[in-house]
Amino acid sequence: MNDSDRGFMHQFAKMISGLLALTVVLILVALAIYDHEPKETDPGVQAQVEARIAPAGAVYAGNTGRAAMQAAAEAAAKAAASQVAYGGTTDGKTIFDNLCTSCHTAGVAGAPKVGNKAMWAPRIAEGLDTLIKHATEGYHGPDGNFMPAKGGNPALTDAQVKAAVTWIVDQAK
Repeated sequence: MNDSDRGFMHQFAKMISGLLALTVVLILVALAIYDHEPKETDPGVQAQVEARIAPAGAVYAGNTGRAAMQAAAEAAAKAAASQVAYGGTTDGKTIFDNLCTSCHTAGVAGAPKVGNKAMWAPRIAEGLDTLIKHATEGYHGPDGNFMPAKGGNPALTDAQVKAAVTWIVDQAK
């Protein structure tokens, strides 16, 4: 190795050492900046903490407590009513028009068509209670026809199912 090569190696080593020192300084500066930034928070964590430490019950006393209990009961009743299909109506035609018409107008999956006395006669002969039971719980017929429970809408009440079945049967009489 001649003097020129040694000089180059010496300069190259200084340059690499300088770049290495600069890299270490930049990393330390970045870490210092990062430590002063606010941390991200998950909004779901706060809700989970509040749910975990919420009281299990409440104590109501006197007229204030009575009013609070009545308000809570009314809110619960309103929430329950909003979960009932079609606003809780027991008008069979309304329920049919909103749910049953899709199958019982076209005869989907072997469904007897509305007003077709020949298709409905053997079913009506089994009795209205049997028809209501099949509509409420669902039915798989021997000929491959299929009726989903509550017409496929679990939000229907038993009274609504009964009203819809009664209206459909009345159309076939």
